[in-house]
Amino acid sequence: MVETADEQIKKALVALAIEQTLLEFGPPALEKVSNKLFEYYHCYIPDCYKKPENLNRVLKELFGNSHTVIVLSIRRRLEMSSQDSIKNFLANLSE
Repeated sequence: MVETADEQIKKALVALAIEQTLLEFGPPALEKVSNKLFEYYHCYIPDCYKKPENLNRVLKELFGNSHTVIVLSIRRRLEMSSQDSIKNFLANLSE
C-alpha cells in the first residue's frame, strides 16, 4: 500500500515527537529504544505511527513505570493535532 503525502507527513511528525522526547532523556535512550524496536519487531521509530503498541511495549520494558513520563512528553508534543490518526496513535500508545 502506497502512503499518501498526508500520511507521510503525519508519520514524520510522530517520529519527530518520539525522537525529540527520547533525546531529552539522553541519546542512549533513543538508541536503546531504536535497537529494541528493530530487535523485537524489525521496525524503526517512524513505523510506530502505525504500530504504537510496539513502542509502548519497548518503553515499558526499558523504563518500567517511568515510561509514563515519556508517553506524556510525546502526548504534549502532539496534543495540538486535530488529526484522528494522531489521536488514535496517542490512545494506543497510552494503553
